[in-house]
Amino acid sequence: MIRQDVLAEAIEQAIIKGATDISPDVMDALILARNQEHNESSHEGLDQTIASLLRSRKQQVPACPDTGWPLFYFKIGNDAVIEGGMLALEQLTQKAVARATAAGYLRRTMKHPLTGYDPGDNIGMNIPWFEYRFVPGADLQITYVAKGGGSEVFGGTQSTMVAFADGMTGIKKFVIDAFIAASRAGAICPPSILGVGIGGTANIAATLAKEAACLRLLGSCHPEESFHQLEVELTDAINSLGIGTMGAGGRTSVLGVHVEYAYTHIAGVAVAISANCFVARRGTCRVYSDNHWILVPDPDWFGGR
Repeated sequence: MIRQDVLAEAIEQAIIKGATDISPDVMDALILARNQEHNESSHEGLDQTIASLLRSRKQQVPACPDTGWPLFYFKIGNDAVIEGGMLALEQLTQKAVARATAAGYLRRTMKHPLTGYDPGDNIGMNIPWFEYRFVPGADLQITYVAKGGGSEVFGGTQSTMVAFADGMTGIKKFVIDAFIAASRAGAICPPSILGVGIGGTANIAATLAKEAACLRLLGSCHPEESFHQLEVELTDAINSLGIGTMGAGGRTSVLGVHVEYAYTHIAGVAVAISANCFVARRGTCRVYSDNHWILVPDPDWFGGR
């Protein structure tokens, strides 16, 4: 049985890791973008960002002043036994978010959507948010994602319906137009990690886009050639726009484009984008059935590819 005290420690460490220490794939992508950048302003911006992130890692302070929405993704082994059950897992996570907020790892950003009431601990209706996947085995994996406000609001997340007749051309046009609009609005912080969800209902496409942006490693490729090719083409097209770091111009406007899909209805194709900040924060702990845990670099949300 996986004990509650072990879970509490693992959840807390996933939050601290995600809040303060950028994952190796993101840091490598930022360094590559900095080294390839010829625009002076964008090069300097990336250089200062990298230096700031290294200080955040060393001092264990938030990597960005916007600590975003607290999102949790649980991969649960089919044979896993959790002390207190699934309800205890959610309760422990809520308590860990409250502790992390009190300790300064998270800002008090979650408020009532109409009244503005601030509970002061980032706990409220449907927050933190939980997603689940069930897999073989008896272990448990916890991933914390900080989805920043700048990457989410006023254009960072968009969706539409594309007719089958418009096909790939319609999908590409929407994604590129949506990214341009979000960048012009100043609503995202390029160079972004762009998730694209295709198919399903509108909410399925949006969920896939967010997961693609937040949970896939930079440098990973979709295993199906047609979707991998779409990722390459969208990355090249958006980077050719010259938006650059924070819109200052330059070679890198996206660090990567990740596409995920679901089967869809013959009536049309839902398409969604979800931008993730270049200060892309996630932390993953794997908790084993013998009650030891480790931090791991890959959320492995899409099945180890």
